[in-house]
Order: sequence, then structure tokens, then C-alpha cells
Amino acid sequence: MPHQFSHTQTVRKPAVTSKGGIVAAQSRRAAEVGAQVLAAGGDCVDAIVATTFALNVLEPWNSGMGGGGGMVLYRAAENLYEVIDYGMCAPQSLRAADYPLSGEGAASDLFPWQRVKDDRNIHGPGSIAVPGVVAGMEEAHRRHARLPWNDLVAPAVALAGEGLLVDWWTTLTIAASASDLRRYPASATTFLKDGLPPSAPWGIKSETRLPLDTLKATLAHLADAGPRDFYQGDLARSIASDIKADGGALSVEDLAAFRAHLRDPLAIPYRGGKVFATPELTAGPTMAHALRLLQQNLKPGSAPDAGAYAEYAAALQSAYRERLKDMGDADGKRSLGADYLAPACTTHFSVVDRHGNIAAVTQTLLSSFGSKYVTPHTGIAMNNGIMWFDPKPGTTNSLASGKRCLTNYTPVIAEAKDGRRLAVGASGGRRILPSVMQIVSFAMDFGMDLDAAIHQPRIDASEGAIVIGDTRLPADTREALAARFDYEEARVQSLPQKFACPSVVMRDGDTNSGAVEIFQPWADAVAEG
Repeated sequence: MPHQFSHTQTVRKPAVTSKGGIVAAQSRRAAEVGAQVLAAGGDCVDAIVATTFALNVLEPWNSGMGGGGGMVLYRAAENLYEVIDYGMCAPQSLRAADYPLSGEGAASDLFPWQRVKDDRNIHGPGSIAVPGVVAGMEEAHRRHARLPWNDLVAPAVALAGEGLLVDWWTTLTIAASASDLRRYPASATTFLKDGLPPSAPWGIKSETRLPLDTLKATLAHLADAGPRDFYQGDLARSIASDIKADGGALSVEDLAAFRAHLRDPLAIPYRGGKVFATPELTAGPTMAHALRLLQQNLKPGSAPDAGAYAEYAAALQSAYRERLKDMGDADGKRSLGADYLAPACTTHFSVVDRHGNIAAVTQTLLSSFGSKYVTPHTGIAMNNGIMWFDPKPGTTNSLASGKRCLTNYTPVIAEAKDGRRLAVGASGGRRILPSVMQIVSFAMDFGMDLDAAIHQPRIDASEGAIVIGDTRLPADTREALAARFDYEEARVQSLPQKFACPSVVMRDGDTNSGAVEIFQPWADAVAEG
């Protein structure tokens, strides 16, 4: 691909090491919130809740109360692994007949589905699935938290009171969705200025902030009323009323019925250890397929060589072929996902505390800013989970009421045979799985610490026959990949990402470390204290 970027620029982001807890996230300020909770005596799960609501304010295009997700937890005292699944589902009140095909060919957004009239499944109130993030936080808090709910939501209330600070990254992200944000009055009021993306000022003492007063009031109410209010209280009624008034299907009954689910993780044997992944409608089962092939064919050593990268590509391509044979929420078919073509806007963060509790947490609105619809009376950016379904009738993944949404996120905790534990996940849609698989391999096959693993170049093999290589790979590796695959090269960059954006923590004995994607401008690993 033609490019205009420097050949000589180097970027590094060293791993953080501490005897205390660490939060690794795509937003440094959100990671700081989580680390402060750990320093105040909070559990790993307390940090998850606080970081989640902080991200709702700081990264409203990626995740928040209007989205869904999943987490893998390790509880040190019980030596127990568990999954909390709070993925989204289609409203029970949704009618497939309200999504007629337009006959205009493929959809205009990120999926190969046939286009629906007025793109109703892509943006706006009709594209909203039942959100699960608050229910996920409710379940995690109920099971493991040490600190009161109010105390964990309070930092997000304060951040919302400051408003959204506009820098070049904010401007770029909002600009990418501005044409659709303009369609919805509350969205335009929240994120645009005079109908255009906001710009950061040049003056060193100047700043631009977007007021988030409505979101602040919502978070303050949720802090006081508790998480069930989002599903069965004043917030539920307000959210459903706004969406119904603007033509969506989500109802108070849909919200009241939603619960997060405690699930057993997939326990995938690997190199004398195990990799614990999310089951069912995530990429966890696809991860299991890829790791099985690596176990058979990849030879561990001191560092990944050309042969190792070829095995990564072959394993991923095989896993994706299997994944795409059949997709959807149907009996016996809950191990495959549909968003393989979608560079979804997602957030991932990982947490480890001083007691050895560890977590990998992935949350999403699906597209950037989800449905592009902000509920007028709560200020919440809502998901567009309905886009995960095929609007054509008669397939496993066809749109239907009450159906669970397919996802491509892959949070995992890996336990190596030497006792080290690694919590890893990423954002980046279809590119998440390749990133997570390789970082797990770097640690378990090649013994890398996090600083080495996060700076090790990766490939992507999620685009059918195409294998994308990082230009930093050694020449012999690039030549070997080009000889065997339909090979293209890309540079690690902020936007558009050609590789996923991982956030990782590791526990080695009583020492913790954390690392994040080197080219994500806001991302950092932050240690408590």
C-alpha cells in the first residue's frame, strides 16, 4: 500500500513493573482511576468497575453503559477462573419485518450483509440492542467487590463534570463519525460544534472541552440508585422512552429482563499450561482452534523466527475458515462469530492487584459511537448491536427478536507452566484474535516478558487469504511469508489500525507488570501509588 510516513521513526512504550496492582488500558486517565481504587484498598474487581465508568466518559466512541462485553477473572484465594458474560441481545420487541432489504446491494458499513432500507440496522434507534455493561458491572461487584458502588462510579461523575477534553485524537475520532452523528440532535449537541468536529486549540494555555452535563447527571443518579436502576428504574424508563420516541424497539421490558451470566471459561491446554477464554458467542472457541494447531506445529525457542510466523498465519487462517462455516445464536452453534469483517471500535483493559487477582475485560459499542445515537435525556451513547445480525432471513445468524449478538472479542488469561499468569485482550474487531494469540505465544512459547512481547512485531491473518506483516519484521521472515501467502505489509499506526490494540498485565511470583499498544496515543499501564 502506498504511504507517506517516515521510514526512520521509532516508537517505544516500556512496560511498567510493580509489587502493587496495575491497570493497563487504552486511556491513561481511566487506568489512573482504576489504579487509585487499587491504592485505596480496592480489589481487582473494584478497579474494573471504576475503570469501566471512567472509560464511558473518556472514550465514549468505544464503550460505555450503552454497550456490552465480557471478562475473564482469576481469583487468587480460591484459585478459580470464571467468565462474566454481558454481551448484548436483540430486543424481544424487535420485528424483523421492520428491517426490509432495500435491494441496493451490500450494506454501506462494515458487514457483507445486504443493505437494509434507510440503513436502519446500522445507525439510529433501530440499530440498538439491549446493552449489558451495567449488568456486567453489577454482577462483578456483587460477587467480588470490596468498595461501595457509589465510590466506584464517583470518579466518572467527576470526569464528566470536567467535560470531554479535545486533543488531536479526540478530533480525529469524532471526525470519522461526524457525518452520522449529525443525524441525531442529542449526538450532534454532545460531540459536534456547529455541526462540525471540534478542534484542539493552538494556544498553550487554551483548551477545548465538550460539556457532558447530561451524562454527569445520569452517572450521579446511577451511583446513588444502584445498577438495577439502569434496567428497572428511572434510567430504564428514560432510555426506553427516548428510543421509542425516535422509532427504536428497545423497551422497558427488554431492559428489565436483562442479566449478566456467570459462565465457565474455556480451559484450553497449551504448552503445559492453560489458556482460559470466553466461551460461546465470542472468538474464544476460534482461539482454541488456533492454539491446538500451534501446539502441534510451532516449535518453541528463544525468539519467533520465520517458521513461527508462518505457523501463526496458517493456524489463524484455518481457525477463521472453521469459524465462518456457520455463524449465529442457535442451538449447537454458539461458538462462531460474524464480525470478522468489522474493524469494530472496542476497548480492552487488563487489571492485576497486589493479591494476585487478575482480569481481562473487553467492552464495545460495535461501531465507533455505536448507533451514533445519544439518548437525549441520559446522554448515553448507545450500541448498534443489531448490525451483528444478517438481515436476510433463513440463516443461522438472521435477525430475530431476543437473539444474542455475535462478537469477536477475545479476553483471555493464560497460565504458563512456569506459574506466570497473563491477562490479555485487545480492540480491533477481526484483528483481535491474531493479536491475542501471538502475545500468548510470545509469553508461553518464547518466555518473553511484557516489555519484549508488546514490542515484538505481529502479523494479521484475519482477511481471508491475505496475511499482513508488520514492516518491522526481519527480512527473512517477510520473504518467507511472501513466498507462502498472499502477503501485504503495513506499518503500526494509530488510525486506521492494521493490527489490533492490546492491553496486557502479567503476574510473575509477587511481581506485576503491565503494557499497552505502543502506537495508541492515550494508552498506558498505570501502577497503584
